[in-house]
This record gives sequence, structure tokens and C-alpha cells, in this order.
Amino acid sequence: MGSETREKVLQFIRRFKEKKGYAPTVREIAEGCRISSPSVVQYHLDSLEQEGLISRAREKFRSINLTKEKDIEEHKQIEVPILGVIAAGHPVWVPPADTWDTASERIVVSTHLLARGKKNVYALRVRGNSMVDAMIADGDIVIMEPVKRVNNGDVVAAWLKNEQEITLKKIHFEGGQVRLQPCNPYMVPIYHRTDNVEIQGRVIAVIRVASA
Repeated sequence: MGSETREKVLQFIRRFKEKKGYAPTVREIAEGCRISSPSVVQYHLDSLEQEGLISRAREKFRSINLTKEKDIEEHKQIEVPILGVIAAGHPVWVPPADTWDTASERIVVSTHLLARGKKNVYALRVRGNSMVDAMIADGDIVIMEPVKRVNNGDVVAAWLKNEQEITLKKIHFEGGQVRLQPCNPYMVPIYHRTDNVEIQGRVIAVIRVASA
């Protein structure tokens, strides 16, 4: 029975990674395999690791690797630094790219999630539900491309200079103003002069972690 469950866990991890591009959480494994509790999942993961079938970096988020595929996966995955939280009232300071190695928290993602194979990216945690209809929920992680110029309809991290607030919204340029559009039917757009808005980055991927 135990070996059958471990094989089920192993196959679930493989399918999840192929579909999502990153590893599942313990809770997602429990739900996907209909296992009674996270502690039981941890037991089977420990057994799979002891058998050499998976490897994990305990200090990194979603870092389960299938060891038989490790050589293949290594060139398809990168570690992305998580640099902060998008929350009203607190600026997100993005340090120069050559200092990102010092980030205390990182997430392993598949390179196929990154637009045009970009590797000079960073991650931010989302706080709030203004973008739920864009499949970005409270607690999720967004992968950001550090750009200054964006297109209408892009989801961006916009720093509002006068208000000293940062917000994650779809951006639209309308004459001399910017419309920051939430993706939530209960929220209204906000408008600002173009000189009051500074783009800190564009969202290129979303990692769902709110239920983890």
C-alpha cells in the first residue's frame, strides 16, 4: 500500500510539473492524490528522497525535483529571487540585478514560464484581490520583468509617486493620464497623470500559492 501511494505521489509530481512548470506544494499533493493529511505526504516525500527518486532544497519554495530527470531539468529551470511584497503604502525597492544573489528567499521555476527565455527577472508576493479576474490572487507570486516601458493592457507594478503607494494593475495610457485598471468587478479604475506613475516591472508569469 505504501509503495503504491509513493508511486502515485511521484506520478502526480511529474504531471504537475509538466503542466505548470514548477513543483507542487505538500497541500497540492495531498489534494491531488487524496491523501488524508500533509504529514502523510511528508512521510512519502521523505521515503522517495531516501530512495533517490526525488531531491528537495528545503530552504527553497516548490523545489521538488525528479532525480532521474535532473540533468534534463537543470537547464530548463532557474532560481528567481523573491524581493518583496506588493502592498499599498510600502514601496518595492528592486536592487540592481548584480545584487540579486543576496536575496534571502528564492523560488525555482521552469524557463518555459518566462517570456522569450528571459532570465533577468525577479518575483514579488501579491497582497490583495484587485486582480482576481486576471488569475492573480492574494498570496500568489508574480514573476516580474524589470522594464520601464510597457504596452496598454500589460499587468504592471506601478509606483504612485505622490501617494507613496505601489499597485498591481493593468495599465492603459489615455492622453495625458494613465488608467490603472483592476481585474475585479467590485473595484473601479484609478487615474493618474503620467508623471505620477513609475513602472517598476511587468508581470510575465504567475505562480499560484494562495491555497498552499
